[in-house]
Amino acid sequence: MHRIGVFDSGIGGLTVLRQLRRAFPQLDMVYLGDTARVPYGGRSVETITHYAEDDVRFLLRKNVEAIVIACGTVSSNSLDALREKFDLPIYGVIESAARLAASMTKTRSVGVIGTQATVKSGAYEAHIRAIDPGVHVVSRACPLFVPLVENGIAPDDIVAETVCSRYMEAFDGKNIDALIMGCTHYPVYRPALEKRLPGVRMIDVGEALAEALRPLFAESRGTGAVEYYVTERSAAFDEIVRVMDPSLDPAAIRVENAFIQ
Repeated sequence: MHRIGVFDSGIGGLTVLRQLRRAFPQLDMVYLGDTARVPYGGRSVETITHYAEDDVRFLLRKNVEAIVIACGTVSSNSLDALREKFDLPIYGVIESAARLAASMTKTRSVGVIGTQATVKSGAYEAHIRAIDPGVHVVSRACPLFVPLVENGIAPDDIVAETVCSRYMEAFDGKNIDALIMGCTHYPVYRPALEKRLPGVRMIDVGEALAEALRPLFAESRGTGAVEYYVTERSAAFDEIVRVMDPSLDPAAIRVENAFIQ
């Protein structure tokens, strides 16, 4: 294997792509952010799956040999449907993060934050309890995080800190010692989360997935080339990209949206 595809509902998946590039610098990668239809988190399962199928077809036309779903919403709602429909390896971000959380918690209490669709699916709870039924899971939907990130609101902005503090009230008194950032946009706000929940281990789903894929991709070879695509470039696009990945030149990202159905 030498070429993989990575997609997200927006540019939050760049946090996963960065972890994959660190772990597998030899692999060629193609990234797609469906910025024209972000966020997916408030949509029906049928719509989420339809959008995800579009994304996979786009990446297949780029000749990828495997696909990473860098989106918690799609991973928790549509992974099985995508694996059934498409004949190539497809990996989501849920299982590896759940396994890490279950293995490292000492208080036997884990927090999960995600989009409304992710939390409603119960996917993280199901995976964690399948690994260790004794672990208590507390979940909180954080629907404002994705639009805040996609509008370039930095983690030290008072708006981000205020929203973060309000959402994290769900974990007060719950004795959690690990928090799964269950949407790939959320690591952008890690500083605000750590400030509000000192001493709680933050689990980055991209980092957990990259580690889980190491045995599968370690021997893969390519040129290390990366192609970036989005479906829409907003007025604040350049600023948003710099928040997500300061090393990435926004000019390197191409717009392609003819495939949207």
